[in-house]
Amino acid sequence: MDNATENGNSPYRCIFEEDFKYILLPVSYGIVFTFGFVLNVLALYIFIFRIRPWKVVNIFMFNLALSDFLYVLSLPLLAYYYSKANDWPFTEPLCKLVRFLFYTSLYCSILFLLCISIYRFLAVCYPMHFLRWGQVRYARIASVCIWATIIIMQSPTLYFVSTSFIDNSTVCHDTSNDDLFDQFVVYSTVNLTLLFCIPFAIILVCNCYMIYILVKPTASASRTSESKRKSIKIIITVLMVFIICFLPFHVTRTLYYYFRKVDLAPCATLDAVNAAYKSTRPLASVNSCIDPVLYFLVWRFRIHTNR
Repeated sequence: MDNATENGNSPYRCIFEEDFKYILLPVSYGIVFTFGFVLNVLALYIFIFRIRPWKVVNIFMFNLALSDFLYVLSLPLLAYYYSKANDWPFTEPLCKLVRFLFYTSLYCSILFLLCISIYRFLAVCYPMHFLRWGQVRYARIASVCIWATIIIMQSPTLYFVSTSFIDNSTVCHDTSNDDLFDQFVVYSTVNLTLLFCIPFAIILVCNCYMIYILVKPTASASRTSESKRKSIKIIITVLMVFIICFLPFHVTRTLYYYFRKVDLAPCATLDAVNAAYKSTRPLASVNSCIDPVLYFLVWRFRIHTNR
């Protein structure tokens, strides 16, 4: 977390070496914003004006693109903040909003990727169930429920996040101030379990089983084999988003919160964990650039199968 208690006149027993993030985060956020903004605006344009009628997967991908677009809008402010070495020049409500957008987009992305995986899992492995549940109205209901659930579950962020004036700088806390940190860790653990661990486990099982079904030897024609290869590419892309973007961020963040809460590890260990956590933040944002690759693969797959 970007607490000023980590630096300067701090009651905390360890002082972290964080100068690297004042280069890493502004540069990485700037790059992600540039590509993520263009790619997701293009994707939203295609969804809104070029694709009709929407299939189930289009509904989920549109909402995924929308959540990514909302996230990249917050990156210029964060890039400027870190380039000024944790000096927030804007208002506290805007600080709360930026952090809220980050976590709302993060977990919306995870749940919409979960929906895409379940949708394809039913289509590949249980086609009879797919005929019942793979309908547009259910996708719409699921999308509304996901947005409502995530917004409600992330609303405590607006309470925990605050700004502090320390060492002539205004710090926009990534988590909470020290007084509320223990409560924030409990809240974060609930988010971790319900919005990452469980979806990740389901996605892993569904996608691995799909790969097993798709690579089983059959007497299929070459066109069917090509469809299977394209399906496997989509599955691998979804898994890559989780393994590259979401998994390292959640693992290092969990370790960081644990060591900060327990406060028993040597300062060198805390510093290493803190550095790992801050270094994986850009990975969590890269998903907004990788997701459009998923759209492209799905569109190519649909064009191929509709020939």
